[in-house]
Amino acid sequence: MCANQLNDEIRTTIIAAQKEEINGHHIYRKLAAAASDPRTREILEQIAGDELRHYNFWKEHTKVEVKPRMMMVWFYLFISRIFGITFGLKLMENSEERAQEIYDKLSKFIPGAEEILRDEESHEDQLINSIREERLDYVSSMVLGLNDALVELTGALAGFSLAFQDSRVVAVAGLITGIAASLSMATSEYLSTKAEASSKRPLKAALYTGSAYLVTVMLLIAPFLLFQETILSLGMTIFFAIFVIFIFSYYVSVAKDLPFKRRFAEMAAISLGVAALTFLIGVVVRVFLGVEI
Repeated sequence: MCANQLNDEIRTTIIAAQKEEINGHHIYRKLAAAASDPRTREILEQIAGDELRHYNFWKEHTKVEVKPRMMMVWFYLFISRIFGITFGLKLMENSEERAQEIYDKLSKFIPGAEEILRDEESHEDQLINSIREERLDYVSSMVLGLNDALVELTGALAGFSLAFQDSRVVAVAGLITGIAASLSMATSEYLSTKAEASSKRPLKAALYTGSAYLVTVMLLIAPFLLFQETILSLGMTIFFAIFVIFIFSYYVSVAKDLPFKRRFAEMAAISLGVAALTFLIGVVVRVFLGVEI
């Protein structure tokens, strides 16, 4: 490879790094402007400044201005608003897998690049991890409501489906069971949190648990309200249950830096196992007790 080709390749790589940095700068700056917590705003502004400094470092070598990809900026802003700043930022950091490869390549040609960037990236990781979000403090409460709803209601709907064989009856039975269970779970979480004397507020913990349970209930019984075929409705319910487990497992794994595959497999196995067991119980009730509705 001749010198000109090598220089062109390096320049293209540097411009790619510039794009990453200017995108990050705008994302962090806009998140800082929208942050209500002063400490979080300060952290985000500091990271935005670091990203701009990285951008200017690369700009000294390319001598060109690079515009941010505003679609990407607005995408991460939307994700951060819906799922929280910590999730949005860690998702963004996880998506930059090529960055390390780019920086390693450039460090062979630009003195000091690898050391500066690695120091800054480590510093940014520490800053992101220092952001405290209320919803992350109550993840355990949401997990409690979600897990119980998935295990209990998926199993109950499977049993009801075989025992009743009527989608409307299954939906009504599931709704009554789910609402009663959500109130019970919320009450239990309130009393448990109060007894533990933790930093969480008992009432708020109860609301997170009850809400997670109730939302899951509504999603799981929806197929029985939409379709008349009971087995089809049950199949859709199982699909929705796996989908909810996938989304929530991914959210927790990203926000809390936990392994995704193990958490997803464990939750899915428990929910589907209980559903299969109660499905068999429904068969037993229908065949041996002669229950017909």
